Amino acid sequence: MEPEENKALVRRFYAEIDAGNIDAMDELVAENYVDHNPAPFPGLPAGREGLKKAFEIFWKATPGRHEIEDQIAEGDKVVTRLTAYGRHEGDLPGPLPATGKDIRETGVAIHRIANGKLAEHWSDRNDLALMQQLGVITLPGG
Repeated sequence: MEPEENKALVRRFYAEIDAGNIDAMDELVAENYVDHNPAPFPGLPAGREGLKKAFEIFWKATPGRHEIEDQIAEGDKVVTRLTAYGRHEGDLPGPLPATGKDIRETGVAIHRIANGKLAEHWSDRNDLALMQQLGVITLPGG
């Protein structure tokens, strides 16, 4: 696939997540998908099924949307800088009970595409800011 097609695949991936269409992952994500930064929930299966379960948990607990700020594609990789917005309406494993608070998290994701599907993922998210927003962590003087 060409770089522009790869970028479109990643954009569609986030659009389907935002729509709550977890079943679209069967079409967009390789069965043996490798997430080098998996969700912080214990007991999830590997591959595409684990990704689907993680997104289902997030979708129910923190409905929202992703805004893509930038994308760069070269070869079989796409780098996406994005911001996720949502509301913490449901409990998250950890345990992290619902707070009702609006949340915003920035991140950079790298996806490798193989055979027209997302095959690998690396990410760097601002989890510290998210935990501060949810009241899990307070910094000195903050």
